Amino acid sequence: MTRSNCSWMLTSLLLLAVAGCGGTPTATPAPSSASNAPADMPSFSLAWSEYPSWSVFGVAHRRKLIDGAKGKLGPIEEKWKVDIELQQKDYDPCLVAYATATCDAVCITNIDILSPAGSRPGVAILPTSTSDGADACIVAGIDDVDQLKGHKVYGLAKSVSEYCFARCLQELGKTEADFEFANNDPAAASLAMQQGQEGYEAIMVWNPYVLQTLRTRKDTKVLFDSSKIPGEIIDMVVIAEDALKKPGAEAFCHAVIDCYYAMNKVIEAPATRNEALVQIGEDFSDLKLEDMTLVVQQTKFYKNAGEGANVLAGAELPKTMDKVLSFCESHEMFDGKRTVGYGKADPASPVSVRFDDSYIKAVQAAAGAGGTE
Repeated sequence: MTRSNCSWMLTSLLLLAVAGCGGTPTATPAPSSASNAPADMPSFSLAWSEYPSWSVFGVAHRRKLIDGAKGKLGPIEEKWKVDIELQQKDYDPCLVAYATATCDAVCITNIDILSPAGSRPGVAILPTSTSDGADACIVAGIDDVDQLKGHKVYGLAKSVSEYCFARCLQELGKTEADFEFANNDPAAASLAMQQGQEGYEAIMVWNPYVLQTLRTRKDTKVLFDSSKIPGEIIDMVVIAEDALKKPGAEAFCHAVIDCYYAMNKVIEAPATRNEALVQIGEDFSDLKLEDMTLVVQQTKFYKNAGEGANVLAGAELPKTMDKVLSFCESHEMFDGKRTVGYGKADPASPVSVRFDDSYIKAVQAAAGAGGTE
């Protein structure tokens, strides 16, 4: 339902995928105005799951900016002369689809991509959003961080949640080893706290569980959240290096980026903002306008090419990824070693994950030449 990370379970998931765990793309009626793709038109698939800045692609299909059905084209696909096939799945099957090469690109976080990139290197072409309060430690009957000691903090282990928990403690001058992070499914943990189950005085979860818990149980509060580590949890689109070698791959990257920024213009425009937020909410736990207005404040979108390129080429990203790599290695989130690079590919120095802003800049240049961003 959300960007829950289970990359530490990827080996098991890959085994299950053989039996069909990867799931099938969600069937979505094609927009009636879609045209048929020529037989020789390149086609690429994007696997996405419900999360605010990823649900944008599903809404773009419904608003007829693209057509997510294979072999059908919306105007953005016609512009870039490439067919985008949207594959909607739960988050963990998206990881499996990427790792097993049953999709070309995937919506994933900068933390989660490291595990499958060990066998299938990838390129981050588009940062879509960052958690700025959407991941939170919620407590009941606990007044400060020191009082967390002696209480289990329930959340998904070896995940974005545990990363956020550890980094926030570090920013607060605390030592992670002094606290107990207990593995628990976030839906189960939040429900247990909402019901007042004994022992559930602290949880580390993300939206919509944060909103649901705070509204259901009035004596709960946020002790700290991801706003303490701005820009470190990055939601993004990654395309596999092997997919980039296929004809039409650059056009696919450009079309995905163009689609995302076109939808952000719809979200930002006063006349269409509320409708767009409601549509995104329908693909994100069926949240209504009031909740979605708060959600997009806590999940900040990189809404234009300037913001996106600044993330991928900015001075902060290497520092962030050093922290992420250190955490993932110390918490044994994958086997072996992962490497990270920035900018254009260097055949002499291949890496597991590369952050490349050139595709965003190409879309930006096309917009400046009279195209649409």
